[in-house]
Amino acid sequence: MRSLVGKMSCTSILMAMEDFYAVHGDHATRLVLHIRDSNGGGNIQAASAAVDLLENHHVQAIIGPEKSAEAAFVSDIGNNSQVTVISFTATNPTLSSANVPYFLRATLSDAAQVNSIAALIKAFGWREVVPIYEDTDYGRGIVPYLVDALQEFGASMPYRSVIAQSASSDQVEQELYKLMTMQTRVYIVHMLPTTGSILFKKAKEIGMMTEAYVWILTDGIANIINSLSPSVLDAMDGALGVRFHVPRSKELDDFTARWNKRYRQDYPDDSLSQLSIYSLWGYDAFWALAQAAAKVRMTSPTFQKQQYRKNSTCVGTLGVSTVGPKLLDAILQCKFRGLSGDFDLRNRQLQFSTFQIINVVRRESKEIGYWTAKQGIVRNLNQDVSAHTYLNPMPDLNPVVWPGQTHIVPKGWQIPTNGKKLRVGVRTSGYPEFMKVDRDPVTNAITATGYAIDVFEEAIKKLPYAFPYEYVSFDALGVNYGSYNDFVYQVPLGVYDAAIGDITIRHNRTSYANFALPYSESG
Repeated sequence: MRSLVGKMSCTSILMAMEDFYAVHGDHATRLVLHIRDSNGGGNIQAASAAVDLLENHHVQAIIGPEKSAEAAFVSDIGNNSQVTVISFTATNPTLSSANVPYFLRATLSDAAQVNSIAALIKAFGWREVVPIYEDTDYGRGIVPYLVDALQEFGASMPYRSVIAQSASSDQVEQELYKLMTMQTRVYIVHMLPTTGSILFKKAKEIGMMTEAYVWILTDGIANIINSLSPSVLDAMDGALGVRFHVPRSKELDDFTARWNKRYRQDYPDDSLSQLSIYSLWGYDAFWALAQAAAKVRMTSPTFQKQQYRKNSTCVGTLGVSTVGPKLLDAILQCKFRGLSGDFDLRNRQLQFSTFQIINVVRRESKEIGYWTAKQGIVRNLNQDVSAHTYLNPMPDLNPVVWPGQTHIVPKGWQIPTNGKKLRVGVRTSGYPEFMKVDRDPVTNAITATGYAIDVFEEAIKKLPYAFPYEYVSFDALGVNYGSYNDFVYQVPLGVYDAAIGDITIRHNRTSYANFALPYSESG
């Protein structure tokens, strides 16, 4: 309940209970909430809370928990007791009802948004992207689906940037500097708001929110972007994002006004938060559960004790709900128009229809278009797609303001210029087939050829990022045909960053230089 999403959702669920029974005051079956907070204790604390609810309060359903990893633990416990677990925030695609039938996802799987992101990449003509994601179940879960979607549209991932959820500001900065040494400038950020806020503040600080860069937010941040602090929104200026599209309605407008007033009462110190899709899914999930409970008429639900097994854990000794199967079936049959739109869990998770494309500009999220599976990228949902002119290579979106306050579409790559080129020492060998060095008499440029050069340049090509370097001739030092000892010694002297050639690995040379594994002995 301490997280931003947790606080917003708690207010929504409490309001859902009040609203439902205000409308259905004649229902004999009424839900009672037993609220628990994992207190940031992670999977173990969430599982412990679930066991307490089942063992001491005999709850018949669990709404939550917030994080995907916690949901995996709690859903296993609920499945063991035939108690439905409904999560409206656990989006990891690997969470599936196939093996855990009592787990329902009252939200979208992260896999639902990858085609909208890939469509943006294709529409702007970018061929390489780097995902930046947190090292959690939530962060890693989207990657295989994103890879497949990008490949289908002809794009690839030359590198994956993984940041620990507990990473310090300095560690995030170090990873960003690493990204600056690579030529790809298109980033897809899949993080929760806490880590994402640190990332963007650092990116702005070190100069990565300029016109050369492209930043695309997944819905983990985009869905609640209007609740982020002004300083974070400043840092995100120019970023694009995709988020679930919520259709407007009078009911939603009325609820939003009531929710804003109630949330300020519940959390007077939090003046920034605005109603999010997670709050609406939580509200609708309660209505679905309340409708199902009324249909099943759970007058005296009980738990049957499981057969005792030696050495079983406390989870193994929990009872089994006698109404669990009927309640689950009733929830799966619920279909209604909720505040979030069409609410239907017949497939054990919500089905996506439309994603909204946003642009962060001057501390606001501007709606610049939509994506649907049928229409692709469109400016307006009611427009005639056939009327779109394909002579314009750009996607049909409202104008985009890119990082650096420019309207020019970034090309998506850049030869890194933030650091010096690697100075690679070369010298003509007694065997020219190994290496031959020439100097252009007009430009003074150094060119090197031969087997050693071929091996070096092939290794450079295998790196997943740009690696600028230049050849420096040993002769340029005025040491004409000096010894190989002198040649290698230029590395510890700092004249070269590296030296390549037909250099024999000798004991005295290893005392002041590191050598690669031999590559000329395989024949």
